[in-house]
Amino acid sequence: MKTIKAAISILLFSSLSAIAADLPSIKSAPIAAPAPIWTGFYAGLNAGGVWNNNNNVNIYTWPTKPLIGYFTTSAPLNGGISSGSSLGFIGGGQVGYNLQAALVGFNFVVGLEADFQGLANSKNTRQSPFSALTLTFSGHTQFPTDSLTRVTTSLSYLGTVRGRAGFLATPSLLLYGTAGLAYGEVNVGLDLYQHFGAAQGSGYSSHNSTPVGWTAGGGAEWLFLPNWTAKVEYLYYDLGYLQTNANFIAWSSPGAQLTYASQGTTQFTGNIVRAGVNYHFNFASAPVVAKY
Repeated sequence: MKTIKAAISILLFSSLSAIAADLPSIKSAPIAAPAPIWTGFYAGLNAGGVWNNNNNVNIYTWPTKPLIGYFTTSAPLNGGISSGSSLGFIGGGQVGYNLQAALVGFNFVVGLEADFQGLANSKNTRQSPFSALTLTFSGHTQFPTDSLTRVTTSLSYLGTVRGRAGFLATPSLLLYGTAGLAYGEVNVGLDLYQHFGAAQGSGYSSHNSTPVGWTAGGGAEWLFLPNWTAKVEYLYYDLGYLQTNANFIAWSSPGAQLTYASQGTTQFTGNIVRAGVNYHFNFASAPVVAKY
């Protein structure tokens, strides 16, 4: 009897082992994909629009040499001329570095970015209407004259070095603010013209400079593919004031002439709205499914 029971047990164990060997193996569930990692270097391109603020060109003009003491006059034109606002195209590139950190339950991203872009159609010219001026000869005879002033402003290129700080609204959407240093090549030209009877005179001065100012703004950046982000951004920039000086002869005769000095000062400020793409060099790699 015991021998029969032992034989049955061996038979059952062998059958179960064979059935188990034929069953498919069970693998563990895939590991969830990690959240995007924003830490690391990136580089990209940008393009958009720029419009300069309508800043006045403040002009002050004064006589520097009267006609042998006979002619006296006040300044032909003092005041401001609107430089107007102009819309242009801006395009260039940027490089930067991000650092992502978890704090109080939120993912924050801080970093540093530098960009450089050229501008097209940023030149703007405005002129004053003719203004009346009276020259006085020998203290009693007066001669009417006409004066005209034209100013030209332009911004050739613009660069910034800015800090960025923001938070991840979702693992793939960064909202940020930015501020820092701005610099650019600016030019202001001053063109003067005066007509007196059959005589006339003119003068021109142009000054070019690369001032350093500040910029601030904000934007949003979206991870739409591994290692690739797209962004939209607004920046306000202020490059400070630029001044140019001109001298010109308003009226002349043999042995005598009347000369003027004129000074124009304007501020360079404006706005940028642009879009761009960035390639991030060390984003997280694609998730790996564990194998057993």
